[in-house]
Amino acid sequence: MSSFRAFDLLPSLQSTLKLEGFVTPTEIQELSLPPLLKGKSVVGVAETGSGKTLAYALPVLQKMKQLEEAGDAVSVSGQPRAVVLVPASELGEQVTKAFKVFTHDTRVRVRAALGGIAMKIARRNVASPFEVLLATPGRLEQLMQLKLINLSDLRFLVFDEADQILDQGFLPAIKQILKASPSDRQLALFTATASDGVQDLIHEMFSHAELLETKGHHRLVSTLVTENLVVPYGKRFPLLQKVLAQPAEGGTLLFANTREQCDALVAELVEHGYPCASYRGDMDKLERRQNLKQFREGTLSLLISTDLAARGLDVENIGRVINYHLPKELKNYLHRAGRTARAGRKGTVINFVTERDANLMKRLDSL
Repeated sequence: MSSFRAFDLLPSLQSTLKLEGFVTPTEIQELSLPPLLKGKSVVGVAETGSGKTLAYALPVLQKMKQLEEAGDAVSVSGQPRAVVLVPASELGEQVTKAFKVFTHDTRVRVRAALGGIAMKIARRNVASPFEVLLATPGRLEQLMQLKLINLSDLRFLVFDEADQILDQGFLPAIKQILKASPSDRQLALFTATASDGVQDLIHEMFSHAELLETKGHHRLVSTLVTENLVVPYGKRFPLLQKVLAQPAEGGTLLFANTREQCDALVAELVEHGYPCASYRGDMDKLERRQNLKQFREGTLSLLISTDLAARGLDVENIGRVINYHLPKELKNYLHRAGRTARAGRKGTVINFVTERDANLMKRLDSL
């Protein structure tokens, strides 16, 4: 389909799509929307930056609104009819905002209960009737144990970034959530990489779902420019200074492999007069969120991160990704590179290459 107008969406959703400038669906949206709107369960495997959030948000909102318009409105507190599971709070906040853009015209109540946010806030968020819950698996499991969330009326369950959810060790929580929800609920699972764990989950719990794969789900997007720079004599920082001296449209997201490397690089950059900030695990969450906010708004142009920022985060103004240290795994590289050149925009990834990276570079050459 060449236009969102071709989909059988509510007039209010069509109105918001037009207002927000969404005209042509991406490949994963074109594949996913028809079966999801018909009430079928799907598994969607698509490259990062391909528009997976909208692929499930529109069907979720449509189903919730249609139930209400049929005279079956939600009236019980803490009993959502749709749950979207995300691996981390930052992604959850991002997805919540994406949903709420569409709830101005399509009046559906969306709440968040995310790990990393105070429990009292999560309790307050779910203390009244609502339709859609955005949650991390661990926090949802806690709220279920406290009898603050009841999934007996769940109609739609979505797993976003399923590969990362499993990497975080949430499988026991996922099984509890599935067990507590009706067996006939509609399911949607979206992932950028079909890891062994994801394939096991699909085989065990999504065997009846329709499998949808985009043509480029295992490749880099065509709007991405890649530059491979050999690190001379192991001296990374002088090479970085040369790269940073080159102008770039938008922000620069720089990846290191460990927290220690991340901290050391931030200190060295600051010492040499480069304004920057870190975004990694095991740091103050308020500070991390503030750093991301400044980067997202453009008041900070250089963010240094571990793979924590490699998955799910959608920051429009990232024009350049630098792999100061290349990852060992191809899937991690694809996630990192997917932070730029998103949704049809152009972007650049610059790789600092040493002899240790030979295996990864060989695999990248075969893409």
